[in-house]
Amino acid sequence: MKFDVKLPNVLGAACFLILTALPAASQRNWTVAPVARGLDTPWAVAPLPEGGALITERGGTLIHAVGGENTKVTGVPRVAANGQGGLLDITLANDFARSRMVYLTYAKRQPGGGSGTALSTAVFPTGARKLQDLQEIFAMKPGSRGGRHFGSRVVQARDGNLFMTIGDRGDRPAAQDLTRHNGAVIRVGRDGSIPRDNPFVQDGGLPEIWSYGHRNPQGAALDLAGNLWVSEHGARGGDEVNAVKRGANFGWPVISYGRHYSGAKIGEGTAKAGMEQPAFYWDPSIAPSGLLVYSGKMFPDWKGDIFVGSLKYDYISRLSGSPLREVEQIKTSETGRVRDIVEAADGSIWFISVSDGAVYRIAR
Repeated sequence: MKFDVKLPNVLGAACFLILTALPAASQRNWTVAPVARGLDTPWAVAPLPEGGALITERGGTLIHAVGGENTKVTGVPRVAANGQGGLLDITLANDFARSRMVYLTYAKRQPGGGSGTALSTAVFPTGARKLQDLQEIFAMKPGSRGGRHFGSRVVQARDGNLFMTIGDRGDRPAAQDLTRHNGAVIRVGRDGSIPRDNPFVQDGGLPEIWSYGHRNPQGAALDLAGNLWVSEHGARGGDEVNAVKRGANFGWPVISYGRHYSGAKIGEGTAKAGMEQPAFYWDPSIAPSGLLVYSGKMFPDWKGDIFVGSLKYDYISRLSGSPLREVEQIKTSETGRVRDIVEAADGSIWFISVSDGAVYRIAR
């Protein structure tokens, strides 16, 4: 099916002058085709170099989809499937072709009835139906009750270390508390070790924390220079795209471009000394989930652009330029509640539609 590319509607008064001057849509010579169907609340997709993909379902099932068939893969961690929690992200290791290692994030049940975001490694042998060598390498502490704001994406940096995003778990002040993992991006080695250059190793904070003051980051990826970017949910307005920096405070809940769902003001306003500004924000909220910085391999005009899925408005947002701005809304019958968006080895773009229970592929 051919794409219907639409220029964005006005996203709020603060963005009006930017969005009225958008260029014409660039790429029109692409199609969308299904990769996998029949999925139950899919959350993340990892295309495999040999073809097919591994797909997580939030309820706790890992699917190997290849050739139009879905096969359950056993050996996954036990998850706390509650609200937004469950089996969440899956990412292939940078050396997957050799190691066959994958990284899994999930909501882990903890003593006392609470739960928190956790990270495990495992090996997926070629042709296997079971993960091997499952090892938990990180679990947030102390965790909490409730089913909100787990994050959670995992990205492997070029140096081999892992970034993982964690939401505030509905406990807003905890995102400013360096003795808790809530509302943080954490950085650990692939064995769970603490890198010596993490910013709070010597400063009394939890040593895994890389940045903090995040609300609920459900998208994360490296740009072409190897820098980490995240997309995160605001409250009523104030969804953000952030260029993550070592030791940076992104302000939640002290500053925000949104408001509480009640309509009340959040914190102290939109800016404060010592707190980072978003690279881009949406108002009203689009409910962003999944973020990709594109290589340009199949679509050269999109090189370096950021793609973010919208759960609320059923489209893929394309962001470009400096300062960053939304230049396209890619909306088709397939882009219903876009949960994840990734690039395959050939440069095609794969995304999850929760509405369809499917994974689709954008390609020439």
